[in-house]
Amino acid sequence: MRKEFSAAIERIATSDDRIIFITGDLGYNALENVAAALGPRFINAGVAEQNMVGVAAGMAYKGYKVFCYSIAPFAVYRCLEQFRNDVCLHNLPVFLVGNGGGYGYGIMGSTHHAIEDLACLSSLQNVRTWIPAFADEIDPIVDAIVAEGRPAYLRLGAGPKTPEGTQDAGSFRKIVSSERPKGTVVALGPVAANVLKALGTSDALGSQFDVYTALNLPLELPAELGRQWAETGNLLVVEEHVGIGGLAQQLSVKLLENGLAFNKFVSLSAQGYPEGLYGDQSYHQRQSGLDAVSIQEKLESFL
Repeated sequence: MRKEFSAAIERIATSDDRIIFITGDLGYNALENVAAALGPRFINAGVAEQNMVGVAAGMAYKGYKVFCYSIAPFAVYRCLEQFRNDVCLHNLPVFLVGNGGGYGYGIMGSTHHAIEDLACLSSLQNVRTWIPAFADEIDPIVDAIVAEGRPAYLRLGAGPKTPEGTQDAGSFRKIVSSERPKGTVVALGPVAANVLKALGTSDALGSQFDVYTALNLPLELPAELGRQWAETGNLLVVEEHVGIGGLAQQLSVKLLENGLAFNKFVSLSAQGYPEGLYGDQSYHQRQSGLDAVSIQEKLESFL
């Protein structure tokens, strides 16, 4: 998604001189096109993320719209206080961009993972987090972030292209439809690809579930959509994020507020480091039951 993101920034920055891009000394062999297009509006703040956000807040106060880019844990955790106090409480157009959400940076270990980022940021005032599942969602998301002009966080990962025939509904996008679904799956971010892989193991499995992705936290859940899910009887939530403060927990509140219940409600989420070891992203997904095989087993339990 990083390639799509840099292309989107180059596009909007050439038509809007209020766009500023600040990087925390990252983007080698990825953001050269952005630097060339923005010139002095491309700023390398160095390894100083807290200062980066403070500077961005000052620029936003003066009328600019500022993107702050780093890998996800550095963009979120190191400058959480500055983003909360300087940006969110003043509702300024500063947009954090974190590359490699979830276990994206794999063997670099826990310091380079972002599995609590959405809980941290979606709880702040005035902020909207964006979690694309597919690479071609980046372009319209960047446009929406700039148009809204409010604090935002964009969590980048590695995702394929959007399946054909999708439908948007509130914070969600329907990507698989079934005539008589025996359950609903809601996935957050690129781990949706593992859901599609699990469903693709057999025609019988793939034709019995409706599948949605969640694009934003905090959630906007249309009441009718929640009722449609409840009618399928079963709900599986899949997210590369810890359960506390993540999609499943926030979704549970919305469903309960609407008086909706399920025969089975299963949450698959990031489990941290069960064996105290580090590996690539697929290793950590397996450890957390977020791989296609584990998802397939959960879906089969609904039938």
